[in-house]
Amino acid sequence: MWLLVIIAAMFEIGWATGLKYADTWFEWGLTVIAVVVSFGLLVYVSTKMPASTVYAVFVGIGAVGTVLLDIIVFGGVFNIVIIIFVTLLVFGVIGLKTVTDYEEDVK
Repeated sequence: MWLLVIIAAMFEIGWATGLKYADTWFEWGLTVIAVVVSFGLLVYVSTKMPASTVYAVFVGIGAVGTVLLDIIVFGGVFNIVIIIFVTLLVFGVIGLKTVTDYEEDVK
């Protein structure tokens, strides 16, 4: 199931980037498809696993990926404050995943 969350997050990175950079109808079409696939997978996985953890991991991967893609590929501004907050987000996601895994082991 975690693989599906990662795939959903990759599509999230695609549509978030598309919202900023899409210019043509084709690019907007791809952006809409990415939204549908991303949220479709998110909804499906959320019915099989704890929704709060799934969503946190989804958003964490999406945020990190979108920021990195913008900086590396599109020449976005490297801002240390953004990097600090994205790092905090990653640690929060890791913490949620760890707590959820521990709670599932206890059950």
